[in-house]
Order: sequence, then C-alpha cells, then structure tokens
Amino acid sequence: MRKLVLLMVLTLGATVAQAENGSFYLGAGVTSNKLNDIVVEGTAFPDLNKTSWKVFAGFRPISAFAVEADYLDLGSATVEGACVGGCCMEACRGLYQSDAQVFAAYALGFLPIPVPSLDLYGKAGLARSQLNTKIIYGSGTSSRGAEFAWGVGV
Repeated sequence: MRKLVLLMVLTLGATVAQAENGSFYLGAGVTSNKLNDIVVEGTAFPDLNKTSWKVFAGFRPISAFAVEADYLDLGSATVEGACVGGCCMEACRGLYQSDAQVFAAYALGFLPIPVPSLDLYGKAGLARSQLNTKIIYGSGTSSRGAEFAWGVGV
C-alpha cells in the first residue's frame, strides 16, 4: 500500500486549475500510476497500470500558502482467473477485479517568482488510499491505509 501512495504522489501528472481572482480554485488532471503484485489471502488480483484522472479543490488565502483536497481514481482492472494464486482447480477460476482510489489533503507553500501566471510550489499532507479486490460472484476485500504524501510542481 505504501508503494501505491508514494507512486501516486510522485506521478502527480498534468493538471489544470482555474483560480477565481484569488482565494478558491478547482482543477482536474491526468495521472499515470502502477500498482503491482496485488495478492490477498494467497489469491493474485490484476495489476493496475493505468492512466487515470483526478480532481482537486483548494483555498489560497495568501499568495504564499494554500490548502488543497484531492481525489484520484487509480483505475480498475478485471481478468479471468485460471491458475490464479497457484490454484488450478475449477473452483478457483472466475473473474478477478481490482480497483483503487486515493483521497488526499495537503498544505502548499509557493515560492515568490515575478511571473504572473506561473507558480512554483511544494506540498505536504496525508493521503488515504483504498484498494478493493473482488472475485466476481464471490468474496471481496477492501484495504485502506494512510500515509504521508508530498510533491512539488509548477
């Protein structure tokens, strides 16, 4: 799960934000993420290697500081299982699904630069991830975790 959050933070992707003369802003972006080796109770689930999306909203009360909340959909994948997790019996075959999301909250600091439409920033906060795994027509699990998250950007 740590790799998921770290990878999510390091691959912030391209984003577009719209500020409204100061304080509040909204945005959307595209991320590239990879989550491998998803194994729950000895059963292998499909890897997530996707280009996905995110949305965010922030409040910037002064030019050097902001707070931001993000939602990232890391995608989903479904595979037909055959010999999944070392089990090749008919009872082990089926459709296996993985999907993941991340909610994050950050504090942002901006460097003062003399270019009007450009910001250099760093951010630090907390990211809460959720990984859902499911055997279609069978059982499912949900794993959650929270980690320190950070990033830099332009």
